Order: sequence, then structure tokens, then C-alpha cells
Amino acid sequence: MRSAIALWSASSGRIGLVTPLPRTLQELRDQGWQSKSVKEEIRTNFLAKLRGGGDLFPGIIGYENTVIPEVSIALLSGHDMLFLGEKGQAKSRLMRSLVQFLDPEIPYLDIPGSPVHEDPFHPITKAGKTLIANSDPKEIPIAWWKREDRYAERLAPGTKFADIVGEIDPAKLAMGTSMATEDALHFGLIPRMHRGIFAMNEVPELDELIQVGLFNILEERDVQIRGYPINFDIDVLVLFSANPSTYNRSGKVIPQLKDRIGSLIQTHYPLERALGIEIMEQEASLDLGGEFPVTVPYFMREIIEQISVCARKSKYVDHASGVSARFSIANYRTMVSSARHRGVRLGEVPAVPRISDLGHLTTSSLGKLELDMMGSQQMSEKQVLEAIIAEAVRIVFNEYVDKHGLDEIADIFAKGVKLEVGDMLPSKAYADRMKRVPKAWDKAFEVNNSSNEAMRASCVEFVLAGLYASDRISRSTKHGRMIYEL
Repeated sequence: MRSAIALWSASSGRIGLVTPLPRTLQELRDQGWQSKSVKEEIRTNFLAKLRGGGDLFPGIIGYENTVIPEVSIALLSGHDMLFLGEKGQAKSRLMRSLVQFLDPEIPYLDIPGSPVHEDPFHPITKAGKTLIANSDPKEIPIAWWKREDRYAERLAPGTKFADIVGEIDPAKLAMGTSMATEDALHFGLIPRMHRGIFAMNEVPELDELIQVGLFNILEERDVQIRGYPINFDIDVLVLFSANPSTYNRSGKVIPQLKDRIGSLIQTHYPLERALGIEIMEQEASLDLGGEFPVTVPYFMREIIEQISVCARKSKYVDHASGVSARFSIANYRTMVSSARHRGVRLGEVPAVPRISDLGHLTTSSLGKLELDMMGSQQMSEKQVLEAIIAEAVRIVFNEYVDKHGLDEIADIFAKGVKLEVGDMLPSKAYADRMKRVPKAWDKAFEVNNSSNEAMRASCVEFVLAGLYASDRISRSTKHGRMIYEL
């Protein structure tokens, strides 16, 4: 039984059903299907979605007024694109999102063993052309290629010419096939993505020979392997990504390849901390409810994102490498998990993250920061991380807490008062400790007006850590617990 296919209508901007699905070349002709280049197809569907309104790039946050307009114009221009930015700036996600502008399915010649999804009206291989020339259209089989299968991606390090362009197949030569015919070729990813999208990540890491092959594809839209005059009119949208520090370094990317890339799209980190928090929460995809719920104070979310902001500005961290959004995401998950672990062990519902939970961030942070060897000198990565966390706490603390009245809190410690906190200390213990200190501690609870013991414990730790980061009190660590004193 023939199935139906949902096709995007560029004129109406809606999905419609076309039944039955053509299974022969003659049926395809009778239905009036018209072939388009992949860039024309993307342009048509993009314009339809643009006219229909709504979010063009769902899940992409913070690029509405910067990156997305540039990508939109590049798509309308029919350009191959380079996404240039530091790690963790959604370059790969942007490239993958372009798949949505392809048709749900397109027809191709169903030739057994063919690595290329041939346009039924414009075949590029010898096998496809022979089939069209020598067969009755009613007997030529048609199959359908799904949108999600028309995208391929490759990471540059370790990539060889044969991987993305092709190579002479020695097994075929052994069977007597001539080296001068296309039958002797093994196709790489780009020819196999004929009528689709191919993305190359970290293009400066490619060998010059491969860059020349890509240049030839961008310039002539054909493939030449080992100098043999076997040309294929490849129809493909080519995307690249790169880090500015390597892309702009002389000799890393040949000038001819740079010149043939239609549009350069400059990405960036979130311009506001609130956007970074939104990205962090979206990508972390945490279930904060359920049997063991977690309530995260907003100031704790701000501290997690501020840690990444401070790391990107730190003199100890290599700015050319950048600090990925994955840094915030991993740290956020670790903080929430530490709070949930405490909640389950101590029976606190809901669990609330505290500053002491940040002590576990070494597990999710180490290895993600690339140190500047000139700036960090003798400091270890863990020491750099601790300094960055302290700076982040100080910045958020100064935004939240009015300095007036904090001197009175600090004076408490001058009288010999010591306060011990820790990630496994019950929230009730904080309430008991607060009974012994003056009303000045009410200042601590202004950051979150809640009577919940776990939330108040989080607020107390926030103020203590802020006072420590502001050099008003001292802190010592013993057996996983922190003791604050003057």
C-alpha cells in the first residue's frame, strides 16, 4: 500500500498531504514534481517560514538581534557559511538547525548500490544517466530521502581526503576496473551528501590538500580525485566552523578557501547574564520536581553563570580558547545534584543549593578551563577555579546585599563567634545557630524572603561567603566543612 508524504507548501506556509507517493519516474512526472538545487529549496522554505512568523531558530537564545539576522540573509543569498567563534557558542547547533529548511522528503533514483541520491531529472553519475537513457520511465524506481538524513558533519582533526571527497578503491582495481573511470572511485561524505548539507567543524585543522579539495568544490561544484578528469556536478550546501584564534592565524587556512566562503557569521557568548542563565537551564534539562524536589534560589543560578563570565575575563584563562556554555551547564547540574544528594540523605524537602555545594564544582570544571601559561604562572587549575568562584560570589553578593548593616554582621565575628557550615549540615542546624546572633542577621534573609529552613540556610551561606569574598571575615576548611570567623 502506498503511503502519503507531508510536503511543505511555500505558498501557504502550511503542511499538506500528497497521496499517493510516486514510486516511478513516470508517476513523479505526472504529479508535476520539479527539481530544485538544495540552496533554492532552503531559500523557498525559509521564506515561507519567515512569512508565517514565529521562531525561526527554536532553542537558539541570545542571537535574535545579532547572529540570526546574518544567517537569514546568508540563506537568502544562497551562500556557503563559516560560523566563527569560541567554543560553546552554539556553532554546531546553528549548522544543524538549517536542516529544518529542507523539504520533509525528496525523490531520488533507486539504484541498488549507488552512493549518491540522484535527482531523478538531473542525474550526475554514469549509472544514473544510463538508467534514464535506456529505461522506460514507468519502470524506473523512485525512493524518498528524508530530511534528517540529508545532513552530515565531520570534525577536522584526523580527517583524510578520502573521508570527505573520495579515493580510488583498490578492491575495484583488482577486479579489473580502469582507474580513469568513476566506477573505480569510493565516494567521500561530500559526494554522498549531494542534494544535502555538509558541515566541517574546526576547518583550520584540515590538511592543505583537503582544503584545496574543498576550494574546488566551492568554486566549481565538482569533485576531482587524484587528478583524474572525472567530474561530478555536486549540489551541496557547505558549512564550516572555526575558532578565531586559529582561523585568523596566517597559513592555517589557504586564502583561496577563505575567499570562496560566501558569508562569515560571527558568534558570541551571551551579552547578558540573564540570557546565559536561560541557556544554562534549557540545556541542563533538569527535572527539579519529582520525589526529591530541588528549589534553586535565583542568586545561586546567577553565581553559576557568573563563574563562567568571570572565567572568560580572567587573566589566568586563555581568552583565545574561550569558556564554553557547557562549563555553566555542567556546574549547574553538579550544584543541583549536590543539593538533591543532601536532601535525600537528610530528608529535606525541597532541597536548596548552598554556597557549600560549590565545593563540588571541581569535578565538573577541571579540564574545561585552558590556562594562560603567562598569566597563571605557578597557579594550578584548581587554584584558578577557586579564585574565579570567589570573584563570582563577590560580584553577585555586592549586587544583592546593601553594604549598610553588613558591618554589624561582621562585628559579630569580632566577638569570637564562629559559624560552621557545610554541604551535609542539616538546614535546622543553621536555624539553631542563628538563635545565638543578633537581629542584624535579618539582613541575610532579604535576598530571599522565605521562612523555609533550607532556603534560609542557603541565604546565610550566601552572606557568609560574600563577607569572606569581600575580605570582612576569614574562612577555614576542615573535613569538608567551612568555618567562618574574624
